[in-house]
Amino acid sequence: MKANLKKYLLNSITVPGIMLFIASSVFSIKEPYYLMLTAAQLVFVPIMLQLIIGIKRTYVGLIWITMLSIFLLHFVSNSTIQISLAVIYLVFTFIVAIYGAKRFFHRGFTNWAEISIDVGMMYLFIGGLWFFAFIAEINTGFSPLITWLTAIHFHYSAFLFPVSLGFFGRLHQSKWYRICVPIILIGPILVAIGITFWPFLEVISVLLYIFAIYTLIILAFQTVFINKLQGAFIRLSFSSLGITILFSLLYALNSAFGKWGVSIDFMLTFHGLVNSVLFGFIGVLGWVMSPPKTKQAKWDFPVSQIRGHVKGEGEPVVGLVDDLSEYLDIKGIPSTIVHFYEQTEKYQLFASTKWAIWFKPLAVCYKYISNHMQQLNLPISSEKVEMTGSIQAVSPIIDGRNNPRVWNRYIGNDSIFKAIYSHHKTKDRTFMNISLPLPFSAMIGILQLDEMDGALLLSSEGESDSGIYLAVGKYVFKLPLSESFLIKDSKNNMLTATHKMKIFGMPFLNIQYTMSLKQ
Repeated sequence: MKANLKKYLLNSITVPGIMLFIASSVFSIKEPYYLMLTAAQLVFVPIMLQLIIGIKRTYVGLIWITMLSIFLLHFVSNSTIQISLAVIYLVFTFIVAIYGAKRFFHRGFTNWAEISIDVGMMYLFIGGLWFFAFIAEINTGFSPLITWLTAIHFHYSAFLFPVSLGFFGRLHQSKWYRICVPIILIGPILVAIGITFWPFLEVISVLLYIFAIYTLIILAFQTVFINKLQGAFIRLSFSSLGITILFSLLYALNSAFGKWGVSIDFMLTFHGLVNSVLFGFIGVLGWVMSPPKTKQAKWDFPVSQIRGHVKGEGEPVVGLVDDLSEYLDIKGIPSTIVHFYEQTEKYQLFASTKWAIWFKPLAVCYKYISNHMQQLNLPISSEKVEMTGSIQAVSPIIDGRNNPRVWNRYIGNDSIFKAIYSHHKTKDRTFMNISLPLPFSAMIGILQLDEMDGALLLSSEGESDSGIYLAVGKYVFKLPLSESFLIKDSKNNMLTATHKMKIFGMPFLNIQYTMSLKQ
């Protein structure tokens, strides 16, 4: 712990930042409350970024220039120079936001801890915009003080809090944590909309914040930290939010109903000071003691290199797989299911597509796109229809994966799916690796196969690599989608399959299949 603390407190970013903040505090001609934002800009933001990115020469130089511009703003009175210095900080926050977006697009909708850090970095740019608006005296529709308060809101609530929440998530994972994160991440936007358009929404957003913060405090006291002192600091930091958020509620109630008045002056002196010292300083110091390392593994499964139209189609292939036993123990699987996957071309396929009512308007709009692409081109009607098709080998040199084959499915003359099947092995488990080529990209389904009560379950919600991804260039982005196929033997020379899809955990598509041997 002492080694980490010394490393981060004596590096080329932290010491200058602290010294510049002290100099600003002593010699600044601005009102003292402006220092709360300066503390974030010179000390808290650089240190937290350093914990995320590490100490790299390029970033150190950029942060040095940015800190110096913030420091000079306290002493320069010329408006042109002030705006120029504010532009430097705005560019810095934009670069941080781009870095956060790149982190997100390298990984996608997985690992709430890392998503929280990514969103915090992207939010910092909004804080930079409001700070620039304040310095440049741009008419935002609010008073200069409210503009400045919005800037500080996006530095503490929208950057520092999500990043701290992300570090905590590297140590703690639970259902309640996964509930808290999206509430806290959407909170800054809800508060901003509420303040601007609908004060009652501000009250609702603060109530959600209260639920998430107090849940987080409980989780913090249940979590084992890397060392006891760090645990004490982080718990104190989160607990301080439990106090200040109550005064935010009173302020929101006053804005909405004109009762339980809490003035801006009180919020500046108490709410702002507690957040700066107990939440900001103590929290940052706590993470510096023993920075938790990310547990996010990089995707390293093979990805099809085919984009747009399928290329390299070769000889006909009879089945989607050569040997189903490569994927799982088939002793509990009916032989008819095994036969279907190994001899797919011998089966006749009928399907009935049912869209969720809430999703159907989107499906209708998407139909215009899918008709043009002739991919993922599902019917809107729930009428039972026959799907015809063929399976052909694909060149492994062009595709880049092991033994690929494309299953083309049609309804009449319309192409419904062009799915290229392959497989890969990770940690002694073989996954079905399916690619659906799209313009300049590909949708990848990594499915885990399991026996379930005498049926075969293929699911993207399994372990390790399982999931649905979008591959664009070098990025492999996990989508907020999940799917499952449950194939059963109906005991009357027919197989049935249920294909369910969800988005953000909400069901939106259900396809019922029946498969029988061709006559």
